[in-house]
Amino acid sequence: MTPFQVQQLTGFSLVAAKVKAFMELLKIRLSLLVAFSCAFGYALAARGDISWTSLMMVTLAGFLLSGASVCVNQILEKDLDKLMNRTMNRPLPTQRLNTQEATWFAIVCGLLSVWVLWNYTNPLTVALSVLSMVLYSFVYTPLKRVGPIAVFVGAIPGALPPLLGWIAATGQITHEALIIFGIQFIWQFPHFWAIAWVADDDYQKAGFKLLPSREGKNINTVIQIMVYTMFLIPLGLLPALFGITGINSAVVATVCGVAFFAQTFSLMKTGSRQSALRIMFGSFLYLPIVQIAYLLDKVN
Repeated sequence: MTPFQVQQLTGFSLVAAKVKAFMELLKIRLSLLVAFSCAFGYALAARGDISWTSLMMVTLAGFLLSGASVCVNQILEKDLDKLMNRTMNRPLPTQRLNTQEATWFAIVCGLLSVWVLWNYTNPLTVALSVLSMVLYSFVYTPLKRVGPIAVFVGAIPGALPPLLGWIAATGQITHEALIIFGIQFIWQFPHFWAIAWVADDDYQKAGFKLLPSREGKNINTVIQIMVYTMFLIPLGLLPALFGITGINSAVVATVCGVAFFAQTFSLMKTGSRQSALRIMFGSFLYLPIVQIAYLLDKVN
């Protein structure tokens, strides 16, 4: 929808268009994945003693936290988004929303998330949620034009949701919490780099430098994708080793890890966009499948 078309809308149509734009600003699928990871961490830590109200509130807070963070990200990158095919139709570049509207929406989502966590969890969860939002919005976002260090920084808030869920249930950072954080942290690297490989041409237009090698799409980048993906195989066994889950989920995590790792060989052989796409989609499948397996197999 063009700015002119937006101006022609009146009444109900204008309200509907605004609501649709705000929903797009939230990046619903990404925010739902964050919410699921928060719920996963909470449910895994609860070990059969689940407060369903708290679980729903933690899930809602995770969704709002992600929504606020990606809103700020889009506000800061609105001029860069105009340059890339994959982002030029977002609400801000198309002027379906203005910066003031998006800013107030981000503030409301962020404050609601903090309010929910403050009332239904504990101060440590609140503090880490604010840290996550700050890291993603104001550190990771500008670093995307500096170099691949952005991926390391972005992997921290990207891996915090299950940790936040665990701390919301227990009130403390334990070695079990660090294990589930570590799995999602390492997962971020092949996930990010596969996306960066697929979108490299677009990213170059905006000056984003997310691939780990200075030369971009080369053998060094492929090797690093392979190494981090391979690390997921032994990491996936740690929940069973430390008694968080059982052997069944260990088998599922191993099979998924090996299948995920196997996809990287095609990228090494061909260097094609299709191979990178398979890794990207493989990363989308790996995390929820393994987390669901952990939940179904957790040791009470």
